[in-house]
Amino acid sequence: MSLTVPSDLLQAAESGPVDDEAFVTCVRDSLPYAWQTISRVVAELQSSDAEFADNVVPPPSESERGQLLRALASDAIRSSLERHFGVKLAFQNCHRIAAFRLSAVDSDTHRRFVSTRGQLLNQSPELRDC
Repeated sequence: MSLTVPSDLLQAAESGPVDDEAFVTCVRDSLPYAWQTISRVVAELQSSDAEFADNVVPPPSESERGQLLRALASDAIRSSLERHFGVKLAFQNCHRIAAFRLSAVDSDTHRRFVSTRGQLLNQSPELRDC
């Protein structure tokens, strides 16, 4: 299961739209490693003038790797995190997460990162099982 959903949030979802911040709180509480990693990357971006910041450190265990995969593979989770942090997230493998400034989306840097060439160049034998 991706998220541990509090009963009040589940009831809210059963009766209609859910508040974005309540959903983000559920993601933060359910996927703490993913939240911490994305928060750190966003903080690095915000403290620089760069177009993007990224994480290249592999997760310490399969559990943490699973959190990153669940957070970034879900359209709902990923888009809510992007809205919350005001960035565009990009994901290349089991741990390479990048946060791009919205103004950098569709820049040469962004296009290189999300390209098929960028994906291929980011592979190595160590990452084949990730």
